[in-house]
Amino acid sequence: MSADSAAALFEATFGRAPDGVWSAPGRVNLIGEHTDYNAGLCLPIALPHRTYAAASPRDDRLLRLVSAQGDHVVELSLDDVAPGRPGGWAAYVAGVPWALERAGHRVRGLEVAIDGRVPLGAGLSSSAALECAVGAAASDLFGLGLLDAPSTRRALAAACIDAENTIARAPTGGMDQSAALLGTSLHALLLDCRDQHTEQVPFDLAAHDLALLVIDTRAEHALVDGQYAERRRSCEQAAQELGVPTLREVPPARLEERLATLSSDLLRRRARHIVTEIRRVEQAVEALRHDDFGRLGTLFLESHASMRDDFEISVAELDTAVEASVAAGALGARMTGGGFGGSAIALVPAARADRAQRRVAQAFSDRGFRAPDSFVVAASGAAQRER
Repeated sequence: MSADSAAALFEATFGRAPDGVWSAPGRVNLIGEHTDYNAGLCLPIALPHRTYAAASPRDDRLLRLVSAQGDHVVELSLDDVAPGRPGGWAAYVAGVPWALERAGHRVRGLEVAIDGRVPLGAGLSSSAALECAVGAAASDLFGLGLLDAPSTRRALAAACIDAENTIARAPTGGMDQSAALLGTSLHALLLDCRDQHTEQVPFDLAAHDLALLVIDTRAEHALVDGQYAERRRSCEQAAQELGVPTLREVPPARLEERLATLSSDLLRRRARHIVTEIRRVEQAVEALRHDDFGRLGTLFLESHASMRDDFEISVAELDTAVEASVAAGALGARMTGGGFGGSAIALVPAARADRAQRRVAQAFSDRGFRAPDSFVVAASGAAQRER
């Protein structure tokens, strides 16, 4: 998978070479789940798995879109892009120039060919990789300069978030787009979703003979079933009852006292996860700064228990992946992403990575689950022009 395949698809579809090819990575979140839309903290890394967009501008407002993972060319005017139109994968593509125009940028039509290997439905943000690759292309093709500096990349991330929220109608909190546009090699991105401040935190596991194992459970994973949106509504209701703008404003030291005032046990559990998870992100950053990977592993396990018991977004496959990884010698493991399927991550000694993969695969087989797809990843770079 490379820029060449996207360029070849473009030429086969549109009859000419593209003006360029751009790419953006998927992401995996080390810790800080469902905190982004609560103005909290999260700690993602950009993955080596990337989505590629070969593109050329048009002189009119027509969008012509094709994907190697689709079965036909989608054509519509930029003027016809609206919530829910187009549908499917094309919403994430067409929504980006729409959102850039809404943000005040001058854009025109585009021809775009997409190819990528960010696993779909794995909770590794294939949608944000798609948006950010297209956003990078639009920025360069229309001279917007949005890849030039961290501040302009944040502006591009905001447009991609708008595209996903408004056109694709998926309630993303923004961590994914920030990771795809601001991630750097061998670093995790500490993102403060209250003010969009970012900080690069060293994350070079190989230097410490460790590895990060991603386990795609291949369980059904979809945000469209309303579960993600329900968690968001619960957090907003809890914040309203507590009299704060967001759950970020609830101090951990007074957590149980404040939780006791909420109207239901469900809201108490939802809020408890968010407040404690934000604190775990802070502790994880400190652990990384002191090379305390044992502590990081413990925080992974605490995070998973919170997501399983309080936020209730884990499933049997994710729990099995975590348990089997730890049994194989992982320092810690947790589900990652929005939940209800998708992937888990495990922090393992590099020498035990293969053993952990085998142990997880056997555990899945024993329980009658689909075979998982496991792979080791390192923190990689952000969206960029490839050619």
